[in-house]
Order: sequence, then structure tokens, then C-alpha cells
Amino acid sequence: MAVCIANYPLYIKSTPTENELKFHYTVHTSLDVVDEKISAMGKALVDQRELYLGLLYPTEDYKVYGYVTNSKVKFVMVVDSSNTALRDNEIRSMFRKLHNSYTDVICNPFYNPGDQIQSRAFDNMVTSMMVQVC
Repeated sequence: MAVCIANYPLYIKSTPTENELKFHYTVHTSLDVVDEKISAMGKALVDQRELYLGLLYPTEDYKVYGYVTNSKVKFVMVVDSSNTALRDNEIRSMFRKLHNSYTDVICNPFYNPGDQIQSRAFDNMVTSMMVQVC
């Protein structure tokens, strides 16, 4: 999972770690797809309440999903493509949970916007979501 502002990752977590470089590449390329989807939607995205972008693109190994907030914070979730039990509404729910947890992080008066996210509560929430997916 990744949280990014202006294509700069604030938080990236992957499991297992042996393909971490490939995961980083996938996240960075998916940010371009998020930008394309946002620009294609144009004003419609501003008027919509739904921030879930859905499946950005599938690869042989992964499915990449995206979510963008009203303040243009991008969330990217990379799921193993062999995981067929995960439904679209479950992923949407996970993104909402991630968004709520991110909101808790930035509301912390000791967090400087734009810094790497180092919150234990946020990390624990992401870890629990990753365990649920795997």
C-alpha cells in the first residue's frame, strides 16, 4: 500500500519484502495512471462524492487499485492477482478505512504535512489490512 502527495510517496509498505523494488516501480507507474484518470474525469471528479478510482490496471502478477481524496492525496493498493476472493466493494471499504486513518494522522498537531508517515497506529492499521488481504 502507498500514500502519495503530488507523486511523492509519504508511506509505502509491502509484504513480502523480496519483491520490494518491483513493488515500488508498480506504485510509481500507477501514480501516472491515477493522474490520467483524474484528468479524464475533469470536473466530474470534483462534483462526485466517490473518490474510489477502481482497478487502475492489472499485470500478470498484480492488480493495482487507486483512490484519490478531494485534496489530491493518492492511495494505491497493489494486490496479488491470484487473490480472487477480494471483491470491489471490499477494496472500496479498505480505501475508506485507509483514508480515515490518514485523516487521523494529519490531524495530529505534531505531524508536519508532507513528512513521511511514521504513526504506529497508521502502520498497525495498514498491517492488519494487509493480513486480511493475504
